[in-house]
Amino acid sequence: MSYNTLRYDVADNILTLTLSRPDHLNAFTVEMAGELIDAFNRASDDDEVRAVVVTGEGRAFCAGMDLSASGNVFGLNESLKPTMDDMENRLEDPEIIAGVRDTGGRVTLAIYDCNKPVIAAINGAAVGIGATMTCAMDIRLASEHARIGFVFNKIGITPEACSSWFLPRIVGISQALEWVYSGEILKPEQALAGRFVTAVVPADQLLEEAYKIARRIAQHSPVAIAMTRQMMYRCSAQAHPIEAHKVDSLAIYYASQTSGKEGVQSFLEKRAPVFKDRTSTDMPEFYPWW
Repeated sequence: MSYNTLRYDVADNILTLTLSRPDHLNAFTVEMAGELIDAFNRASDDDEVRAVVVTGEGRAFCAGMDLSASGNVFGLNESLKPTMDDMENRLEDPEIIAGVRDTGGRVTLAIYDCNKPVIAAINGAAVGIGATMTCAMDIRLASEHARIGFVFNKIGITPEACSSWFLPRIVGISQALEWVYSGEILKPEQALAGRFVTAVVPADQLLEEAYKIARRIAQHSPVAIAMTRQMMYRCSAQAHPIEAHKVDSLAIYYASQTSGKEGVQSFLEKRAPVFKDRTSTDMPEFYPWW
């Protein structure tokens, strides 16, 4: 698939995914949603990709939904009258996908399902879906020019992109509610204080800082990293730690016979490990377990 709204560049096992509508501050469209879903699915299956860095072209990360589109700006079919039963039983029905389902949520679900760690390099405005899409990313860095806003209530809509699941897990329920209720545009220092981003970085150093993290990740076993990503997200949402114990036990059992052998041997020989496992062929037999 060729992309009109993104750039997809792989170098040294790191994918740089750049939102590329700079004349529109990289505003989100239905077309961009489809391309992002394709890009994350593609990266998940690509053994050349071991980590993903997402950023925006120009002075914005993503200024939210493009509200200039004609008709329903969210690309939804207003003639339908969907119910919760439809969402439970017809979620994959083409009519529901195209006419009812939140496009931002479909993007964040693709990020959630991705086998590769995802780092957000928030270089400028990240508002609405521009902010919530980063909630599904594992690590967020912000430049001093970043401005982050969960502005839904200000324009009469509700949070989207599964952010009602992700955001409270990142910053806590009270902070999440305050930010969404107020719709305040957050400066990077506020996002750092709220633990939404892990660092505020000078603009000219932002990508390099993201790449430093990505390069460290890319040195490790890709199967162990993929398993760790899914274990953290899915097990942390379980009601009891016994559910994590079940998955941990199987994961360690298989890893001890595969990439773990190289890890232990390299430790004993005081050398850097050389991991040759591939997510396309070497995931444990029980994956996916959910």
